[in-house]
Amino acid sequence: MEEATQMSPSTQTPVVSCADVTRQYTRGSSSRFSRRSHPTVTALDEVSVDIYPGEFVGIAGPSGSGKSTLLHLLAGLDTPTGGDVTLAGTETTGLSEQRRARLRLAHVGIVFQHFYLLPSISARSNVALPLVEEGIGTATRREKAVELLEEVGLADRTEHKPGQLSGGEQQRVAIARALVTDPSVLIADEPTGELDTATGEQIIRMLNRHTDGRAVIVASHDEQVLEQTDRVIRLRDGQVENDG
Repeated sequence: MEEATQMSPSTQTPVVSCADVTRQYTRGSSSRFSRRSHPTVTALDEVSVDIYPGEFVGIAGPSGSGKSTLLHLLAGLDTPTGGDVTLAGTETTGLSEQRRARLRLAHVGIVFQHFYLLPSISARSNVALPLVEEGIGTATRREKAVELLEEVGLADRTEHKPGQLSGGEQQRVAIARALVTDPSVLIADEPTGELDTATGEQIIRMLNRHTDGRAVIVASHDEQVLEQTDRVIRLRDGQVENDG
């Protein structure tokens, strides 16, 4: 039987991309600038990035290089000052916040460094929260949440509240929550930043296992984390220094 040939990124359509994207911010007023226009800070300067299904991509750079800004644009949490961002075939720049929120819910899962789990509800209920927004019924929400918690090794922690879980367990709950809508793009911002080395390695391996058919994007300053990705986009002073 003829062996199947895997498509290379160059023959695929990017699941998320930036084309000549610039993002500027205007600082608030102060007495120093009160008699002239407020200063503008350029967080990203004409950045172009294509990320494809099945890729595990790292984003690196020193503090202030634009990593978080790029993540927010790729996730549809923000819009650029100039250039275009396309997510799952939809150009996001001109969309209203409401329409971008719907697009995020359908296509993006986000894993934050600080977990952001609701402390008063169980791990299962935290994982199921995005499905509430999608209008999914209670029984289906419960089934999917439990299934994902089992997949990330927390079958015996489904009814525990976040305060009863270790940092690594909380991050696993956050990953399960990000995956529960079966997103096209999984974005993780410093997912190992608050974890010990061994637990952090487990988390990265877990993220790497979920690249089948989706893009996984990890921002990190940890070179050991970045070494496990397919390629690294390195930023400096708001520009792409290296992509490879």
